[in-house]
Amino acid sequence: MSVYRVTEIIGTSKTSWEAASAEALATAAKSLRDLRVAEVVELDITLGPKGQIEHYRSRLRVSFKYEK
Repeated sequence: MSVYRVTEIIGTSKTSWEAASAEALATAAKSLRDLRVAEVVELDITLGPKGQIEHYRSRLRVSFKYEK
């Protein structure tokens, strides 16, 4: 039997949602071992004062396995 933890992370990028997701996962992988699944749960953008896109944001749920 295995036990997993699920947590939410948010990545940002000036270029795309894909890059935001990749950044979030790359950063999480530095401190979380044995990442198993990533699920995109929300995509949004932040806008500047003139309505231009400043950042793409990707919210993900990631799971990792507890070590015995």
